[in-house]
Amino acid sequence: MKELFPLTGIVTVLNTPFDKKGDVDLPSLRLNVRYALKAGVAGFLVPALASEVATLSIAERLQMVATVTAEVAGKVPVFAGAGEPDIERRKHIVKEYLAMGCQNILFQIPFENAEQFKCQFYEVANLGVETIMLQDWNANGYGLPDDLILELFDAVESFRCLKVETVPAGVKYSRLLGLTEGKLHLSGGWAVTQMIEGLKRGVHAFMPTGMHKTYCAIYQYYKAGELEKAEQLFHQILPILAFSNQHLDISIHFFKRLLHQQGIYETSNVRASLLPFDVIHEEIAEKLIELVIALEGEV
Repeated sequence: MKELFPLTGIVTVLNTPFDKKGDVDLPSLRLNVRYALKAGVAGFLVPALASEVATLSIAERLQMVATVTAEVAGKVPVFAGAGEPDIERRKHIVKEYLAMGCQNILFQIPFENAEQFKCQFYEVANLGVETIMLQDWNANGYGLPDDLILELFDAVESFRCLKVETVPAGVKYSRLLGLTEGKLHLSGGWAVTQMIEGLKRGVHAFMPTGMHKTYCAIYQYYKAGELEKAEQLFHQILPILAFSNQHLDISIHFFKRLLHQQGIYETSNVRASLLPFDVIHEEIAEKLIELVIALEGEV
């Protein structure tokens, strides 16, 4: 019988740093990993949607996973993201990760219908992945059907984790935890705006980007039984979440600017496929970044 995957707390999804030439900035990536580890994160996911994964070549993705894995040095789990709409490219990436010795892999599979999804899931799962995390992404709806998730969970021993990024997320957390008797590891990604609700529902991990110290402190306060402190700190970051979570691209712009101003990333550069960050965005972001830096200094 499956045991719950041992991962609780804050799992950082790493934004991809780019240098002034537009290349992946590996020294900045390593610095972010060290900063996050010092803050107390429980794991890492790279590359994922917040990493601008669609703009990264396969070579860049492999290089990032190798860099993060080496910097972490076994201290916490690292999940490698296999987000790729083309099934053959997805299988190629997974094989490359496995050849590197990376056994924790996030599957991001486009959903057309249940049969198509199952076929593609089994095709990649059969490559020999030790621990599969499935991304349940739908920014405007409920995401993958419960019965499909349960069927895959029962059929595939290595499928142990689900990253829930749906609207709403709360009811889905509770339903899946009940239906799997708490054995399916659940993490909240884009729905980190409902972090307190997620904690109350028994979610195991949360996957934000940036604000490492603050998120870790909220989680630690809650687990220590200091709910009032957890809620007070969470309420302080709600204006940041209200702004950054308007759209994934705005979130990427914002947190890369934060990391740059914190001295962690050399630049706040993004790749050209993102939505523009205009003057109004910049004005609002500047004030919110000041708030975050002050807050992180107090935690």
